[in-house]
Amino acid sequence: MDAILRLSTLLAAESESGGAHEGLSYIGLMAYIFFIVAVICGFLAIAKSGLNTRFFKKPATQLIEQLFIFIEGMAVGIVGPHGRKYIPMLMTFWMVIFVGNLTALFLHASPTADLGFNLGMALIAVGYVQFEGMRANGVVGHFRHFAGPKLPIFMIPITLMIFVIEIISETMKNVSLSLRLYGNMHGGHEAVVSMNKLTEGTPMAWLPIGDFLLPIKLLTCVVQALIFCLLLAVYLSLVTHHEDHGDGHDHGHEGSHAPAH
Repeated sequence: MDAILRLSTLLAAESESGGAHEGLSYIGLMAYIFFIVAVICGFLAIAKSGLNTRFFKKPATQLIEQLFIFIEGMAVGIVGPHGRKYIPMLMTFWMVIFVGNLTALFLHASPTADLGFNLGMALIAVGYVQFEGMRANGVVGHFRHFAGPKLPIFMIPITLMIFVIEIISETMKNVSLSLRLYGNMHGGHEAVVSMNKLTEGTPMAWLPIGDFLLPIKLLTCVVQALIFCLLLAVYLSLVTHHEDHGDGHDHGHEGSHAPAH
């Protein structure tokens, strides 16, 4: 643990002196990502070793089982019966975001508090949604989906306007996903630092007031992973629900179920 803390301090110092990248340096960010992937792979390896028995006795195996049941319920409940095929992608995002958020509780920084990293995850998520939409509806059908309901030919300008608005809306999903996660994690870290400075120069300087936010930050870790995966499931539902319900629903109907961004 001491080695991890020394590595964190070194990376944080490098990020402050580097100036090439706001927040973590590129090397520091890659080190943190490698650390998170190593933690996830190690935990999954421990969980896998407990699959040989009829009843799961290892805590790690039980945790992964509960996570799988939760993600499966969310995927099937939002996307539909075919949502099970999205469980691997949803679980991957959940574990990366959750472990990344937990890192911020114990180390000086976290990839999920870096806007570039979050934007990268958002691009992957939205790109995956578009790919699944094209698989479900075909390339033409998927993009026709953005034009809204079929209107009379004299209303082509309205159709074009709807198409442009929907394309902009799809693009802004990247901003919504990345900024929400970045704002919550980076803002939480800044709040802790600012509160710890309140006692500087006073007899109470030994008291880390910001650490009292730990329960709230822990709740934020879970909620932010949940929101990201929940929105990804909703986006997948919007572009693939034709598989279960046919083409009878128009895009305007789908839009009525979209969450507020």
